[in-house]
Amino acid sequence: MKRPLILVTNDDGIGAPGIKALIEVAMTFGEVVVVAPDSPQSGKGHAITIEQPLRLHPVKIHPEVQAWECSGTPVDCVKLAKNILFKDREIALCVSGINHGSNAAINIIYSGTLSAAMEASLEKIPSIGFSLLDFNWDADFEPGKEWISYIISFVLEKGIPSGSLLNVNIPAKKGQVIQGLKVCKQANSRWVEEYVTGTDPRGQSYYWLTGKFINEDEDEDTDIKALQAGYISVVPSHHDLTNYKSLASLKIMEK
Repeated sequence: MKRPLILVTNDDGIGAPGIKALIEVAMTFGEVVVVAPDSPQSGKGHAITIEQPLRLHPVKIHPEVQAWECSGTPVDCVKLAKNILFKDREIALCVSGINHGSNAAINIIYSGTLSAAMEASLEKIPSIGFSLLDFNWDADFEPGKEWISYIISFVLEKGIPSGSLLNVNIPAKKGQVIQGLKVCKQANSRWVEEYVTGTDPRGQSYYWLTGKFINEDEDEDTDIKALQAGYISVVPSHHDLTNYKSLASLKIMEK
């Protein structure tokens, strides 16, 4: 029986340890191909490249896997995989990550990892974005691998609604054992932003973004609460940004 084609991508760059860990898990389920940025693209969101040509270069990151590094964004990687490299084949699943750092709550808006998965879902490809709550380059991905395997197996066997994706975040507190998995909603949160200002050696001003994450959601069924309790959070998401609660009240605007 022909094995399903699984596309692996990320936003930390094709050389990141997280993508190598995800490849190892994905290979147990199908034929894995990789298209990922040639450099870190964190925070790119759903950006695409339109003012310069895109480049694809084959690279060897695993002896059994075809891989290409892309000069563009994570979304560009998915578009090129779907429309150029594998235009005549069905991609059964797209997995993005494993991201170094959280993509829970409002972070999904900024995340290149989740935007790559979102782009795949727009193409009707079941997709999952995986993130580990550890920004360190040498983060330990091993404890989460069995859970990633479980989630991939579930999606391949049971499927998810067309046009949707799963945002999966994995806790990584030192000494903490993963308690289980919870399907939950995205927490209502925001970033209180600040800019560090300074002057470079040439006398030019610069501004460096920093800030503090604020969770404003006290509900118990959010991704933030699940992660704080030591659970993996799984949030079903999609591209439809309509605020359905506002539709009825705004109907008075119609003429």
